[in-house]
Amino acid sequence: MKAILITYNQAYYDDIAKVLNNNGVKGYTEWDEIKGHGSVTGEPHLGTHAWPTLNNAVISIVDDDRVEGILRELQERDRKAPDLGLRAFVWAIETMI
Repeated sequence: MKAILITYNQAYYDDIAKVLNNNGVKGYTEWDEIKGHGSVTGEPHLGTHAWPTLNNAVISIVDDDRVEGILRELQERDRKAPDLGLRAFVWAIETMI
């Protein structure tokens, strides 16, 4: 099992839902209206007058064989609009109850 944490500009909300659905992901936890600033590119998403956009994040625990498809679809979206901000982080899950 793998955990996938996806952080994204709110504009991607429907796209992220489609990616998860396309890859058979049913369970996830989502955080709305979070603030952040990318470490590589992009602008801050702080919900302020100067930087009005905000991010969302979603985490899902998935079977190993689903990870590649999810990451591929996310990367395609990020390539189309890299300034929006879309990142995915994957790590192994050792135990789940």
